[in-house]
Amino acid sequence: MNLSGNSVVKAALFYKILPENIIVIHDDIDLNLGQIKAKIGGGSGGHNGLKSIDAHISSNYNRIRIGVGRPLHKGPEVIDYVLGHFSKTDQVLLNQSLSTTAQAVEVLILNGIDSCSNFLGMSQANKK
Repeated sequence: MNLSGNSVVKAALFYKILPENIIVIHDDIDLNLGQIKAKIGGGSGGHNGLKSIDAHISSNYNRIRIGVGRPLHKGPEVIDYVLGHFSKTDQVLLNQSLSTTAQAVEVLILNGIDSCSNFLGMSQANKK
């Protein structure tokens, strides 16, 4: 199991950061490659890192979800897919997503989750 919660809770306690001021950026197989969404709280969606964080600090933290898409076949190869290598074409799209995510984090810090979600929606609408 992913033990991300251990590190997050230690950092949060050391720096006295409340869960609502924590930002977790993570991969999401339920979003297509190139899609990015932001929200506060919610379920783990089977993501072991989120399960661990939820168990340590609650689920009331900011999340930026970066889409990686689903593998063509379900089963144990999901882990291999998520941890595997991207094609050169997909890597370009992922790099664009990471650049947009960096901008979204700034919007989130300065203006909150709603503004961040709006920024991401407009960013992705402009790509179509």
